[in-house]
Amino acid sequence: MSLAFLLLLLSSAAATPVSEASPTAPPRVPAQVGASAATPDDDDDPASEELEEMRALEDAVLDPAAKPSPEVLRSVRALGTASPLRARLEDGAEVLSGEEPVVDLGLITDLSTFDVGAVAPQYDIPVEMQPQVAQYIQFFQGPGRKWFRKWMSRSTRYIPLMTPLLERGGLPRDTVYLAMIESGFSPGATSWARAAGPWQFIATTGRRFGLRQDFWVDERRDPLKATVAAGRYLNELHGALGHWYLAWAGYNAGGEKLRRMVERRGTRDFWAISDGKGLAKETKHYVPKLIACALVAKHPRAFGFSEDEFDFQQPLEFDEVPVVEPTDLDVLARAAGTTTERIHDLNPELRRWCTPPASAARPYLVKVPSGTKDTVVAALARIPASERLTYRIHHVRKGDTLSRIALQYRSAPEAILQFNRLRSAKTLRINSELAIPVPSARALAEGGHGLERQVARARAQGYVAPAPDEEVPAGTRTGRARALAQGTVKSEVVDGKTRVQYGVQSGDSLWTIAQRFNVSVEQIQTWNNLGKKARKGLQVGTVLTVWPGPAAGPIEVTPAAVLAKADVSATVVQPAKTTAAAPAPAGKPGIHQVAEGETLWSVAQQYGVSVDDLKRWNRIRHARSLRPGLSLRVGGPPD
Repeated sequence: MSLAFLLLLLSSAAATPVSEASPTAPPRVPAQVGASAATPDDDDDPASEELEEMRALEDAVLDPAAKPSPEVLRSVRALGTASPLRARLEDGAEVLSGEEPVVDLGLITDLSTFDVGAVAPQYDIPVEMQPQVAQYIQFFQGPGRKWFRKWMSRSTRYIPLMTPLLERGGLPRDTVYLAMIESGFSPGATSWARAAGPWQFIATTGRRFGLRQDFWVDERRDPLKATVAAGRYLNELHGALGHWYLAWAGYNAGGEKLRRMVERRGTRDFWAISDGKGLAKETKHYVPKLIACALVAKHPRAFGFSEDEFDFQQPLEFDEVPVVEPTDLDVLARAAGTTTERIHDLNPELRRWCTPPASAARPYLVKVPSGTKDTVVAALARIPASERLTYRIHHVRKGDTLSRIALQYRSAPEAILQFNRLRSAKTLRINSELAIPVPSARALAEGGHGLERQVARARAQGYVAPAPDEEVPAGTRTGRARALAQGTVKSEVVDGKTRVQYGVQSGDSLWTIAQRFNVSVEQIQTWNNLGKKARKGLQVGTVLTVWPGPAAGPIEVTPAAVLAKADVSATVVQPAKTTAAAPAPAGKPGIHQVAEGETLWSVAQQYGVSVDDLKRWNRIRHARSLRPGLSLRVGGPPD
């Protein structure tokens, strides 16, 4: 495939980015059969984007048809406009030197004459030089070099950890390169099918091989436990299919599919089975890709990578500390003298910013930097209750908002967002679960600062809680928002434009009101002088001025019978015309004593004046300032 064609593909991608959820997009064969539901912490992960970019480019370069098929276009478009093909084709450098090869191959310039038998004894997996193996070597040397560099740089962190576990499970040590082509050795990688972790387990297969996945942890991302599970799965496939090539292909397409192919073709030769119909292109490429990866990884110089291209990560080393109570990662980080991010990096399986509940009989083993175990254990024992937080689980119900949940548990919105990795309160989903960090009763009695510290950390990490009256209740859609904002309405015409005085009712928010009248929250704030720092939420009875947008639809003014009870009426206001105050009822002339439940709106209607007049005469800035017993001037001030 020519470079010009590849650039043409990207220009098309930049012009029309396509969602992966497109109903016309052909499905890709998952790493294992069956897909799990998306979770909030799976979204927008750089490792996942990297995985999809690499696969998209791989499809474009290695597609034998060399034409813009729907599958190729979908893969390239999925990269988005921020990933131009020119950037993907950058010849970077970063390759693992690994162990020095026993055989000095020299620089291999012609793969057609390369004798793979010279290096085969260095591998405990079968390696052959097939045409597609050569194609993948060239791909890693050229268009895929950028990703191959990153993957190899990470490999020094995980290969020393994974290979002994594979060997202990009875697998060849070089099986580790399967994790490289699956995820690039990234615990954070998530595929389009929601396969997760370094070995790309989908949920069902992960559970079948003992990987815990719940509200607190996802052990598919644990490089140790996932390696053990992958070893068990691969051993099962090898036992059923009889050859490692078939086991690898079964890991990608599913063991049952490969078993049927073996029976149908009457052979266990992977190359014969893959030559023809029956297997997806990704599965046909899976085995040669792994072989090519293993060859280049152990002999980078021979395949054209120089020493200064490497940027190796340190091997993963850690101690394990048993904890029983859910323990904040910030507490662990301070105990270990490190950062919260470092603790989470050592424990990528944790889905929250704390360890899960455990028991004395089966404590949770949390990883801490190597050499800090004793220090952490001693420090945890000294941390007072006032510095600790406990956690409650909240099941999100229809109408829930972040501020209401925080108030219910005496927590803080920012802490809830950060703890659950929610970048926006708008992502609250009905029937989902939230972990709510709360001070313990003892911590509150001792004036604890644990929650304050968590809020400060959340804000430092960019978690911002919206004002209560800007929140979108869980389960609310635009149509439902319009139905929610059904408070009393007075319509006026000012200078030819409709102005609405809206009486806030229970359940309203600025967002629902804005939806009803086809305006923005910011416009309502401006029209009503609602400064963000000054307001804590809308109060029932507050009167808001709104200038409806063009798509607001007909404004249904409150009927007269209801107006009589609600003190609201529909009138037409002529510009520059003032309304005289009606006589004051019993009591001091021109003065009204505010009763329980009254609003500026209801008082204004009672005396035939405007809300703005009442505010001006009584120097009231916010309608919420009204309180029972307050004396209001209901006529213009004396001259």
